[in-house]
Amino acid sequence: MLSTIERRHEIVLLTDKQGNVAVKQLAKQFQISTVTVRHDLNELHKLGLIVRSRGGAVASNRLTKELSIKEKHQENYKTKLPLGKAVAGLIQDGDAIILDSGSTTELVAKNLIDKQNLTVMTNGLNIANELSLTDNCEVYISGGKLRRKSMSFYGAQAEHKLNLYNFNKVILGVDGIDLNSGISTHFEPEASFNRAMCENAEQIIVVTDSSKFGRSSLHAILPLNAIDILVTDSGISQEFQDELEKLNVILIMVEQV
Repeated sequence: MLSTIERRHEIVLLTDKQGNVAVKQLAKQFQISTVTVRHDLNELHKLGLIVRSRGGAVASNRLTKELSIKEKHQENYKTKLPLGKAVAGLIQDGDAIILDSGSTTELVAKNLIDKQNLTVMTNGLNIANELSLTDNCEVYISGGKLRRKSMSFYGAQAEHKLNLYNFNKVILGVDGIDLNSGISTHFEPEASFNRAMCENAEQIIVVTDSSKFGRSSLHAILPLNAIDILVTDSGISQEFQDELEKLNVILIMVEQV
C-alpha cells in the first residue's frame, strides 16, 4: 500500500501522462475510496499540480517536468550564465557555504574560482568536480546515496553530516517557485535535504531563471518568506516582484541575454 505522498505523486504523474483522470479510475487503481480520491485531487489542485474537473482532474501546465542534469544544462543556458555570476558576487572571501546540486548552481561554482579561502559543502557531484579545479577552496561532499538523474547525493547520512557544521550561506536551485506553494522540487528526499541545508545556514539564497516562476513541483521545500535573497532574470512578472517586496525578500534581477 502506497503512502499518501507516494499515491499523490503517482496521481500527478498519471494525470500528466494521460492528460486527464477520473475519480472512479483512480479509486480502482489505488484500491481506495472515491472520498479519498476526491480529497487527494482537491489537495493537488490547491498546489497547482493538477486542475480539478467534474468527475476527476486534468493536467496542469503549471507542473514542472523533471529534467536530467544533461537536459538542464541545455535549458535556458544563456539566461543562467549571468545568474551564476550574480550569485558568486554575493559570496565573500573566507565564506563557508552550502552549494546545492543543479545546472544553475554549477555556473555559480564556475564563478567562484577566483575567490579566496572558501569552504564549500555540496551534494552535487558536478559541483565538486567544478570546484576541484581551484586550490583556493576546501570542498566537502555531503555523502549519502547518489541519484544519477540529478548527479546529487541525498539521505539521512547526508542530512546528519550537515548538523556538524555552521555555514554563512546556502545557495539553492529550485524546480518551481509559486506564490502559494513556495519553492519546490521533484524528489522528496532532495526536498528534505534542502530544508536541512537551510536549517544550518545563516542566509538562504535562491537562484532560478524566470521560467520556473508560477510553476510547482510535487515536493515543497520552503515558503517564500523563508528566503533571504532571490536571484533571477528580468522575465518575472510584476505580481511576483510586488509579493516578494511585501515578504521582505531581497530581489536581484539580472538582464536577460
